[in-house]
Amino acid sequence: MDPRIDILQRSSRKLEDHGDLEPLLEAMSRSRLVLLGEASHGTHEYYTWRTAISKRLLSDYGFRFIAVEGDWPDFYRVNRYVKHYQSSASSAYETLTAFNRWPTWMWANWETEALVNWLHAFNKDKSAGESAGIYGLDVYSLWESMEAIFDYLKTRDKTLLDNAKKALACFGNAGSEVGLAYARSLRGYLPKTCEDELVELLTGIRHRMASFNTDPEASLNMEQNAAVARNAEMYYRSMVHLNDNSWNIRDRHMMEALERLLSFYGPDAKGIVWEHNTHVGDARATDMARSGTLNIGQLVRERLPEMKPFIVGFGSHSGTVIAGAEWGAPMRKMRVPEAREDSWEHLLHNTAKGDQLLLMKDIRPFTIFRDPIPHRAIGVVYHPEHERIGNYVPSILPERYDAFIHIDRSEAVHPMYLFVDTDQIPETYPWAF
Repeated sequence: MDPRIDILQRSSRKLEDHGDLEPLLEAMSRSRLVLLGEASHGTHEYYTWRTAISKRLLSDYGFRFIAVEGDWPDFYRVNRYVKHYQSSASSAYETLTAFNRWPTWMWANWETEALVNWLHAFNKDKSAGESAGIYGLDVYSLWESMEAIFDYLKTRDKTLLDNAKKALACFGNAGSEVGLAYARSLRGYLPKTCEDELVELLTGIRHRMASFNTDPEASLNMEQNAAVARNAEMYYRSMVHLNDNSWNIRDRHMMEALERLLSFYGPDAKGIVWEHNTHVGDARATDMARSGTLNIGQLVRERLPEMKPFIVGFGSHSGTVIAGAEWGAPMRKMRVPEAREDSWEHLLHNTAKGDQLLLMKDIRPFTIFRDPIPHRAIGVVYHPEHERIGNYVPSILPERYDAFIHIDRSEAVHPMYLFVDTDQIPETYPWAF
């Protein structure tokens, strides 16, 4: 037997029900920041196990919010719903089916609806200062964030309205595709950028934040929308240069958004992050570091060591997943082939323990795990037939994560929408796709 399999077989714990999470929760109990990963954006078990962990952290360990790899404006509507704010949506279904940015299945799915319903019930009898929130950290929503700022200022605070009009006008009339249109215009070597207008607007909003008090989080919402607009402009501008800088801009933005949330919730705040393994798993333990690419997992360990961040990776050996054949393509339920034989997923599969939890403290002393081993990563665009070429990240797992959850055979997430060509048809049943 491969000695690595023998060590993993002795070190990992079978994961069959929520009671098996106790060793993991005990290890997390000393942390104020828990990062929960996923090896794809379309796998049922990653959502359900992250939900189970998050519910315990929120209800039993004093954690206050979940921050996800999603757009701020979309998730701010979800946050208003789960906190019972006035004029919020009437149901979790209503908030999630409003997500219209591809890939919609990433959050408009029945697994996320279960979490949102639980948060809404959890907060029912709590004050605004005690409620658990949910927020989006991502940078893509340039147009939506600009519109949110403009709409708020138009009705609530007209002092900065001219600044907002100037910034909005700079991008022309590209609608929800404003970011891509902006990037294309810069590829045409147009000299004008919108950076100055956005910096001026963000500065003005920060000076006027005390007046944005129409609900307990209005100031936070305004500042974050302004930060999204500023950083999204940088992100789309960086796409012109075809290098890795856009990735770093995105993860630095998500880190800043996380720090803003921690500040909002106070000096003793505890938070949970849901993002792909490629964002939460420390980049320094992968080949990302050689290209100068960083991620939020690296940044929290470097910037917030006092919070004792705890990172959990996820993976599976085989199964099914929801993904697209190209960006913007109709979603498909795809087969995930058995993991390649030199991978972490293959090693864990061959322990014959099925689904399992591995705490990295139990294998860090073994020098045999100090060299990189391929670790699968599936994106929203996926080609199973070519998987062995481009879907594995060389990883030193005991350095990349603090724990790992292995699902031996996983199944696809259950979307609320069915894609037929370019149309979205609401599902009647979550399994009918």
